[in-house]
Amino acid sequence: MEALIPVINKLQDVFNTVGADIIQLPQIAVVGTQSSGKSSVLESLVGRDLLPRGTGIVTRRPLILQLVHIDPGDTRKNEDGGREGEEWGKFLHTKTKIYTDFDEIRQEIETETERVSGNNKGISDEPIHLKIFSPHVVNLTLVDLPGITKVPVGDQPKDIEVQIRDLILKHISNPNCIILAVTAANTDMATSEALKVAREVDPDGRRTLAVVTKLDLMDAGTDAMDVLMGRVIPVKLGLIGVVNRSQLDINNKKSVADAIRDEYAFLQKKYPSLANRNGTKYLARTLNRLLMHHIRDCLPELKTRINVLAAQYQSLLSSYGEPVDDQSATLLQLITKFATEYCNTIEGTAKYIETAELCGGARICYIFHETFGRTLESVDPLGGLSTIDILTAIRNATGPRPSLFVPEVSFELLVKKQVKRLEEPSLRCVELVHEEMQRIIQHCSNYSTQELQRFPKLHEAIVEVVTSLLRKRLPITNEMVHNLVAIELAYINTKHPDFADACGVMNNNIEEQRRNRMRELPTAVPRDKSVGKGSAVVSGEPHASGADVEGAKAAAGGPQGEQDGTGTWRGMLKRGEEAPGSGPGSPLKGAVNLLDVPVPVARKLSSREQRDCEVIERLIKSYFLIVRKNIQDSVPKAVMHFLVNHVKDSLQSELVGQLYKSGLLNDLLTESEDMAQRRKEAADMLQALQKASQVIAEIRETHLW
Repeated sequence: MEALIPVINKLQDVFNTVGADIIQLPQIAVVGTQSSGKSSVLESLVGRDLLPRGTGIVTRRPLILQLVHIDPGDTRKNEDGGREGEEWGKFLHTKTKIYTDFDEIRQEIETETERVSGNNKGISDEPIHLKIFSPHVVNLTLVDLPGITKVPVGDQPKDIEVQIRDLILKHISNPNCIILAVTAANTDMATSEALKVAREVDPDGRRTLAVVTKLDLMDAGTDAMDVLMGRVIPVKLGLIGVVNRSQLDINNKKSVADAIRDEYAFLQKKYPSLANRNGTKYLARTLNRLLMHHIRDCLPELKTRINVLAAQYQSLLSSYGEPVDDQSATLLQLITKFATEYCNTIEGTAKYIETAELCGGARICYIFHETFGRTLESVDPLGGLSTIDILTAIRNATGPRPSLFVPEVSFELLVKKQVKRLEEPSLRCVELVHEEMQRIIQHCSNYSTQELQRFPKLHEAIVEVVTSLLRKRLPITNEMVHNLVAIELAYINTKHPDFADACGVMNNNIEEQRRNRMRELPTAVPRDKSVGKGSAVVSGEPHASGADVEGAKAAAGGPQGEQDGTGTWRGMLKRGEEAPGSGPGSPLKGAVNLLDVPVPVARKLSSREQRDCEVIERLIKSYFLIVRKNIQDSVPKAVMHFLVNHVKDSLQSELVGQLYKSGLLNDLLTESEDMAQRRKEAADMLQALQKASQVIAEIRETHLW
């Protein structure tokens, strides 16, 4: 199982190269307040002075410290040319440079910290990666974090406490992270900020180990026995006490080895019963054991996660496509693919079928048979025509002569007016189909041809060409639909078979109604005398029947009529004389006002007028339904032929003719600025994941136990 920690170190290196933290690797994070001795604990574990020391905030960037144990006999085999000594260090940011002098390592940490965080107490969350090779260490991966602080100093921002807290939580929230909570023994454990933060993310304490530092600095007469025994605050993974070097020891260059010997002597003297379960060496072994067991528990999930991510990045990389080698072939391929997808979307055979709403050919079908069909059916054959309008049209069509029959011209005038109303919904149908064909462009761009997203200029050019083609076909299609309505208006075919049948049925109905009215008349009174009793109203209509005219004469010839003179043309002249403006001084005296045109007013219609109106209405309705049926059938056919099918057939040649030009190749196939970068990042990440998967695959089951 000892081989597991180097495996995790390898994985850490693999993912550090791509600068990603998408995989949460097992590690140990050191958490504590400022100057609680965190860095000193790490130095004790390494056995060398390698970290910056001082008062105030010293650790201002996370330090990921990987300790790699090597056998003393293997140092020669591992060393590069010119390297001496059995211990050395390497930084990730300096690539292959080897540091054998640990003072240089400390100086490099300070320099790198100041480079990113400034030289006056600022912090940064960008980590420094350091790997130490030594025969005196156990395999560990530790993260040294900035100390928890409360009051900003130097050029630290006012929210420095929040920043440091967020930085610490970012690392220890990883469920694969063991928390090393460092607390000074000369402070009350109940006020430990480290344990408080650890408990926020690990309330059960399953991955928290407490370290009590500065045992030698406690007040006289006090000891840490209760704390180390876990009686004050119990911690599941345990509490381990250590004694660090004081600042005076560091200034006097006291070595870590001497400090560990003095620590052992101190523990034997003050805490003899606990000496074998405390101290730096016991802490190192405990951390090593905890980390190994933790890695063993995390490994299956880690393996699954890496495999899933590898599959995701493989798919992502495929969607970005390969770099363009042959521009001509790529352009032709993309144009052909777009044209094919466009036509397939119309035909309904596209790979990506929309499930949320109708699109493509299905929507065009819906427009033809539902939207357009329902709109035509909602058009009232007699809409906008009142009875007065029909009577006026009949009278206008007869000219100066009274007619015996309903004039045919009036039917034509009225039916043309009604048929003309079908033009607007027909043109609206063309517009809707045109809009849908515009939407298909976007549909193909979003779902079908992902490659077009790589080349924004090519995408814009294709959209422009297709839009231009549709725009070009729109007036032609509108003209054809306009002509379809004009054709119907050009010749009113009253010999149409359906219309002739309707007329025959209608004549039979009219005849039947006439017979019914005849039966309802009284039999004792002759028809020619039934209206001559002086009570008839004079009809001013030109269609009054002979009996009506006779009745009018009889009424006008009565005594009353002769007295007023109102029933004859003489009476009319007389009224003209008495009209205003015809007085003695008026120039119009005795003239007839011929400009008085009868204005249609609402009144009860005569039977003749009712019959004429019924005839015209029925004829209009019958013929209108025939024309509507023709329009409902012919407009979709015209739209399909002149717009949809024409665009489908000519789209490929139009795109090739407009875009497949040598002068445009470089411009059209220019990738978006971030596409190449994203492809490189995805390729690097995929390579790292594949390498990580290979590293994990090398672990044998025997290594886990």
